[in-house]
Amino acid sequence: MVSVPPLESICNKFLQVNDTNKLPAEESSNTSFCKDCELPLIDVVHLYHKDDCRNVECKRRIADAAKVWGFFQIINHGIPRDVLIRMQSEQRKLFEKPFEEKIISSSSGSCYRWGNPTAMSLQEFSWSEAFHLPLCHVPSLSSSGLNEFTEQVSNIAQRISEILAESLGCKSTLFAEICSQNSSYVRLNRYPPCPNFPKAYGLIPHTDSDFLTVLYQDQLGGLQLLKDGEWINVNPNQDVLIINVGDLFEAWSNGFYKSIKHRVVTNPVAERQSIAYFLCPTHETVIQSYCSPSLYRKFSFGEYRKQIQEDVKSTGTKIGLPKFLK
Repeated sequence: MVSVPPLESICNKFLQVNDTNKLPAEESSNTSFCKDCELPLIDVVHLYHKDDCRNVECKRRIADAAKVWGFFQIINHGIPRDVLIRMQSEQRKLFEKPFEEKIISSSSGSCYRWGNPTAMSLQEFSWSEAFHLPLCHVPSLSSSGLNEFTEQVSNIAQRISEILAESLGCKSTLFAEICSQNSSYVRLNRYPPCPNFPKAYGLIPHTDSDFLTVLYQDQLGGLQLLKDGEWINVNPNQDVLIINVGDLFEAWSNGFYKSIKHRVVTNPVAERQSIAYFLCPTHETVIQSYCSPSLYRKFSFGEYRKQIQEDVKSTGTKIGLPKFLK
């Protein structure tokens, strides 16, 4: 039994139906079209430093990066290297299971997804597979590395969200109150080698629909973000975690913090893996701007997710926040 989903057969169908069904040059996943960049790198050890000046400066840099870039890197985040190594090993074993077993397995409460099976074109198709795991289901995997990672990365996400709220003069405990293990989740990603490189995305361009995302990626690279109208490569670094602002934080901050479009490119010969933590509220949570006049109307997280699903079904793509502008 094979472990890889039938990505190639689906991709080939799109190419056979219409030979022009390729990514345009400016949207191509080929990294030769993209610039390299170094995201803001912030040493968060200073958040726990007794020197108030360093502590204040660290918080300022986090808020500035969320405003200007929507993405930044943190170093000295406190997650030991051995935890990350064990987590990656456990992740590989999970994806090595036969494809049929991954499809039907539900004992862990996980949700297995691959390649956007409902995609209508190559532009909507992702050359990847993933497990979506609510935090409350992670312990059932008996995975010590993943357990330790999610516990620590959850604390990091909460701390970063507190800092971003404080910088706007708001209640710092807000996100701890509305985001829990029952609403937040992790996603384990695997991007197999792609013989159709650069005709397919590893993960299609998108913004994240949460408050904050914390990402740990391997050393292959492939993450790109849209900055000032250009796609740029995010260089991998095994010592950092990548933080990015999601749609909910942009709406709550009234556009002060930016939810930036990003994507993952394919690789013709090497496999890439990553793990992302998503800080999410309950579906009943109402999202509204912290100040007036608000750019966006009030909406619940459940309403937001439902609108995204409807848009993807009807248009093939996520529209997101523009649908909720006043």
